[in-house]
Amino acid sequence: MEKKIFLCRKDDVPVDGVIQVCPKEVSDGLAVYRVGAEFYVTEDLCSHGLVALSGGELEGTTIYCPLHGGAFDIRTGTPTEKPCTMPIKTYRVIEEDDQIFGMIQ
Repeated sequence: MEKKIFLCRKDDVPVDGVIQVCPKEVSDGLAVYRVGAEFYVTEDLCSHGLVALSGGELEGTTIYCPLHGGAFDIRTGTPTEKPCTMPIKTYRVIEEDDQIFGMIQ
């Protein structure tokens, strides 16, 4: 069952940027992305290099891993560039007023 948890305020995430959040419910942290007016949430740990994706470059809806340059689609978690081959988890986002929540299992 999903649980709604507070992640951050909208203004905490730069437009076309990413931040790391570390709610106690998620051991490795989450990455919160803002692409234009849309928000996305994924696990923050790269499935290939075990490094924080929030330290990588965001281009549109693609996050590039800072370690080996692999990439993922932040909407689906699908790897889009090698060496990444395993998807990352994505989470449903809920916006309420100026706050961002994630639906975590």
